Amino acid sequence: MSTTIPVFSYWYFHLPNFVLAALMYTLFGRVLLSLFLDPASSNYIWRFFCHVTDPFVGVVSCITPKDVAPMVVWLFGFVWLFWLRVLLLYAFLVAGVTPGVN
Repeated sequence: MSTTIPVFSYWYFHLPNFVLAALMYTLFGRVLLSLFLDPASSNYIWRFFCHVTDPFVGVVSCITPKDVAPMVVWLFGFVWLFWLRVLLLYAFLVAGVTPGVN
């Protein structure tokens, strides 16, 4: 009897979804940490979150007005990543290659 793990058979869906989700929640973690830490903090978790999310925040800040506070830019990025994940799911649904419910 052979068993297949559904995650591996639909890797082309799960991998980009996982990467987007990890970036989305890391960005949300950055928002929460900013409530307790200074922007110039030497905390290693804060530095990691900034290092991971800075490229995406740079893209979002190009579109967002310059007068907006950094935390608002991060929250916009969180929302845009959420909708990007919804769009990804919809594209896979339309293509008919989405994992089914067992």
